[in-house]
Amino acid sequence: MSQCECVMKTNSIRTRSQKAIVGAALAVAISTPEVTHAADQLAWDKTFPQSEKVIHQKVTFNNRLGINLVADLYLPKNIDRSKKYPAIVVGGPYGAVKEQSAGLYAQTMAERGFVTIAHDPSYNGESGGQPHFTASFEALIEDFSAAVDFLGTKSFVDRERIGVIGICGSGSFGLAAAETDSRIETTLG
Repeated sequence: MSQCECVMKTNSIRTRSQKAIVGAALAVAISTPEVTHAADQLAWDKTFPQSEKVIHQKVTFNNRLGINLVADLYLPKNIDRSKKYPAIVVGGPYGAVKEQSAGLYAQTMAERGFVTIAHDPSYNGESGGQPHFTASFEALIEDFSAAVDFLGTKSFVDRERIGVIGICGSGSFGLAAAETDSRIETTLG
C-alpha cells in the first residue's frame, strides 16, 4: 500500500469518526432539556423574561417622515380576533430600546388584556433614520402617531380606545403626540 492510499484511508476513518462524535453530541444536546431551554432563551432578545400569557410579534411600519420603525407587538394569548380590544403604545426612556422597560410594560399590559406595541424610536435600535443615535423631537413625537396608525389597521383593535404610556423622557413625547393627535384617548407619563 502506498503512502497516498494510507493517508486517504486514515482521512476516511477520521472523517467517519468525527461525524459519529458530532452526531452523538447533537443527539445529547437535543435530548437535554437544559440545552434546549438555553436555545429557546437565545431567541428571546429582551432584558426581561418572556410571558407565557402573551403572543409576541416583531412588526415594522413607517412614520410620516418616511423612517422605518421596528416594534414589538404584544397580544393577550387568549385573544379573540373577532372582538375589539383597547390598545396602548408604549415608549421607553430617552435613549432606550424596545427590548428594555418599554417591552416589559407592553408585555405586562398585554397580560392584562390590552393590545400593546413597544417601538424603537427613530434613529435608535433597529429603527431607521440617519445618522443613528441622534434625537429629533419631531420624529420622537411622530413615532407615537405612527404606532397609533399601525394599531388602527388591526381589525381586533378598538380605534376609539388607543392610549399612550411614556416612560421617563417618552412621557413628554407621548403628551406632545396626544396634544396633536386626537386619536390618542389616554396618556400616562
